[in-house]
Amino acid sequence: MLRILIVEDEDIIRKGLVYTTDWLSMDCVVVAEAANGQEGYEKILEYRPDVVIADIYMPYLDGIEMIEKASETVHFKSILLTSYAEFDYARRAIAARVSEYLLKPVDEQKLADILKGLAGELACERQKDQALVQVEQAELEGGNLNLEYYKNLDRTENHYVSMAVERIRTDYGSKISIESICEELGVSASYLSRKFKEVTGQTFLDFLNKYRVQQAVALLNTGSYRINEISDATGFTDYKHFCTVFKKYTSKSPTKFIKEI
Repeated sequence: MLRILIVEDEDIIRKGLVYTTDWLSMDCVVVAEAANGQEGYEKILEYRPDVVIADIYMPYLDGIEMIEKASETVHFKSILLTSYAEFDYARRAIAARVSEYLLKPVDEQKLADILKGLAGELACERQKDQALVQVEQAELEGGNLNLEYYKNLDRTENHYVSMAVERIRTDYGSKISIESICEELGVSASYLSRKFKEVTGQTFLDFLNKYRVQQAVALLNTGSYRINEISDATGFTDYKHFCTVFKKYTSKSPTKFIKEI
């Protein structure tokens, strides 16, 4: 359920939005309201809403100023209410990363459609945040990256990332690069690099090396292979480079790691 904050200095409009809109049917709840930009800013910090619906023209801080200031501390989506459609306001709203515009009087169906879209965006962003937390926790505990998680993200948005992650899973022991994968997928390396970092929070090379090191740890734990054999098996053709990368992610050399098993 989305948590909504409404900021509008015209009392009739604000109360109308709060009390006459069928929020429950939109899977939303209004957590607070504010009558001016400064009060709205304070309420954003206090309630940390998912979506802020705000007028542009308000006392103390206008809607865009309030959104810009609050966004420095709190992450939320924003919808601007306005009777004006001049380009200057639109340009300022884009700079402030305002999600949507709604002209007064508010069309409830249009509002519902916008909120449905924002709910999807927030869900996707939370997935990514959870993935980053999961990765960080796995690194702290020496666990494994959950490649299945990244592979099963929304494929409409992250299709190429999912395919790149699958290639890491299947071909980490061979010579692979983001350039070779991009050539197969028919996309530019700059695009996939940007998208990969956006989804996973890591560069392709970092992700690949972490996965290779984690596979190396699993092989070292068996006690059945020499270090140079593990280096080759996990895609590091240069033994010294393997030792350097291994120590970067584990804080230990492979030799020291074996001694502590």
